[in-house]
Amino acid sequence: MKLFGTDGIRGTVNQYPITAEMVVKIGMAAGIALHKNYGKNMILIGKDTRISGYMLECALTSGLCSVGMNVTLVGPIPTPGIAFLTKTLRFDAGIVISASHNPYQDNGIKIFDNTGFKLPDAKETEIESMVLDSTCDCKLPAGGLIGKAFRLEDATGRYIEYVKSTIPKTLMLDGLKVVIDSAHGAAYKVTPTLLDELGASVISVGDEPDGKNINAQCGALCIENLSALVKKHGAHVGIAHDGDADRTLFCDEHGRVIDGDMLMAVWAMDLAKEGRLAKNTVVSTVMSNLGFEHYLARNGISLIRTKVGDRYVVENMLANGYNFGGEQSGHIVSLQHNTTGDGPISAIQILNIMTKTGKTLAELTADITLYPQVLKNVKVTRRIAIESCPEIMRCIKDCESELSGSGRVLVRPSGTEPKIRIMVEGTDDGQINTIADNIATTIVDCMS
Repeated sequence: MKLFGTDGIRGTVNQYPITAEMVVKIGMAAGIALHKNYGKNMILIGKDTRISGYMLECALTSGLCSVGMNVTLVGPIPTPGIAFLTKTLRFDAGIVISASHNPYQDNGIKIFDNTGFKLPDAKETEIESMVLDSTCDCKLPAGGLIGKAFRLEDATGRYIEYVKSTIPKTLMLDGLKVVIDSAHGAAYKVTPTLLDELGASVISVGDEPDGKNINAQCGALCIENLSALVKKHGAHVGIAHDGDADRTLFCDEHGRVIDGDMLMAVWAMDLAKEGRLAKNTVVSTVMSNLGFEHYLARNGISLIRTKVGDRYVVENMLANGYNFGGEQSGHIVSLQHNTTGDGPISAIQILNIMTKTGKTLAELTADITLYPQVLKNVKVTRRIAIESCPEIMRCIKDCESELSGSGRVLVRPSGTEPKIRIMVEGTDDGQINTIADNIATTIVDCMS
């Protein structure tokens, strides 16, 4: 059984593979795969605010130390904070214990290499093979060769200072009223503190994690709450993160949701005007809206599409010399600033653009017209390859014919949950909703 999905290892806590026993094995395998015969052999570990983080942190640390790796713990911190600190503090790898946008009952493990990028497939496969090989008999070190655990107390402060360094030192946000919803997650201290230090008037919600309320009717997955708060407080803008803060969505001053496509469009235009958009190209995924692609094209910017998952966006950027990309969901990657989706950096960059142009977010996005798009997630009890199901393939083909070239249908398995994701895009809301419902019904019939 495959352990690594599109974003690390993920599942329900105390069910395979997210059990204490398995996580010890994962720690051991990762330690063996990443161990060097020189240097400090130090792994950085951070987590989000899930109650299970304590258990998994201990299990992972035990596994790593048992094979001679040293561990530095930083506690709750955004995923991009681990990527940044791993690279700048010269750790051999960084590990994040998080299930991102999933409910608190789930958790997971993401691993970054010493350059701050997610592990390549080959290294994940190596780790996975050791974990799943029951005959694997690793030689454990004895005595003084066993690893030790340390704690880095100022990790959050270091990360906040770095995020601030990505904008001009002269920029202040005085007079700007901002609502921030941190989803009771890893950024519950970071983004509110960051913006407060820059002079903004901050209304912070979703900042009281109790281990069980992460992503619960809050944050980027429930942005309607943020929209209402922006209008209630007369704020200039609203910012929402997910549980590990590698993504950010906005609401403008009218409470209108500004998704990742629109944020990338605003940011890409700013980069292009300043000559900082490599090859005048943005890299995104097959999920990005056609309206986004057409907007970029009208402004002389190309769009390259990849499979869903920010790791595939980053792989394409690195392979082809691009420096900017992301996902509709709000993962935005600026290689000028970090190696992965970085919610706090995305937030501060958009506020920087608003400030230097003197425009509101509504004004910056006024000429971006997105096509209606329906997204559905169908939970399945037995996930089989979509291509091997004639009924599903026939339904998709019929639906594409119905759209007559005026839209798109995308059906794919989730890489992080037992779900099939459906996206239908077109010019008529009623039509695409009906099409999405028909496909969902067919999937349920075939996979239940």
